[in-house]
Amino acid sequence: MTEPRTSLGRIGVWAAGFDTLPIAAVRQAAAAIEDLGYGTLWLHETAGREAMAQAGILLSDTRQMVVATGGADIYARDAVATSAAQRTLDEAFPGRFLLGLWESHPSLAEDVRGHRFGPPLATMRDYLDALDGAPFRPAPGPGAARRVIMAMDRGMLELAGERTSGAQLLGMPVEYTRIARAVLGPSALLAVTQFAILDEDGSRATELARSTAAAALPNRRALLEDLGYEEVDSLGDRVVDALVAYGSTEDVANRVARHFDAGADHVSLHVVHTTPGTAPVLQWQRLAEQLIP
Repeated sequence: MTEPRTSLGRIGVWAAGFDTLPIAAVRQAAAAIEDLGYGTLWLHETAGREAMAQAGILLSDTRQMVVATGGADIYARDAVATSAAQRTLDEAFPGRFLLGLWESHPSLAEDVRGHRFGPPLATMRDYLDALDGAPFRPAPGPGAARRVIMAMDRGMLELAGERTSGAQLLGMPVEYTRIARAVLGPSALLAVTQFAILDEDGSRATELARSTAAAALPNRRALLEDLGYEEVDSLGDRVVDALVAYGSTEDVANRVARHFDAGADHVSLHVVHTTPGTAPVLQWQRLAEQLIP
């Protein structure tokens, strides 16, 4: 099976807003992303569409682009179901599906799904054990199933390096990319997702960047403090700038380049915009012109 460090391409799209769109618009957006030259489309899973079903739809609607679950929730289905879904997609679309897992959040696991939220690292390790032992009646395809873990701390990074193809980082500072590469070593996949805002109106871009950083902060507070950021909750310019790339396409491209310099193999763009219920196709196009040869 194609090695994930090369098959993803260098630049991808994190499709943050797909759950707000009707499925017909999602399918059109996926086709547009591929036509613009992006190598991978990343899907997240919270309380919207089921990750594996949506991945299968979009793999069918595209030709060669990789579809990755940037965070298939480990509480959304048991490991046997996840393993069977992954192997089914691998069999139908060889080399084009990447399973990314995330440890969920207490409110999603308990209030939405009715499970008891366990210690994230131990729960993820147990889930990987169950994936490894899951049966699959059809003959498996060539090569091992490809998995990555969304790693929000060092423990998850270490587990990703030990047990999977690598790690996926969502909305983290460049300093964390550098740490992740050191923890993972030189051969593991390191995929990074960057929050990006295209708006050359300085005050408007800053306001949107600050609200984006505020929404992202709860899951990143401890990490930012460990990296030496002070008074994180005040959302000063240094904290906002660390999490969000905003301004022109050149500003975003410079941040992407810094992630590559810090050791990333692949960077996907989580475009934040102010038009709800629409896909940011124009922004994807402008960024593709800047970033994709």
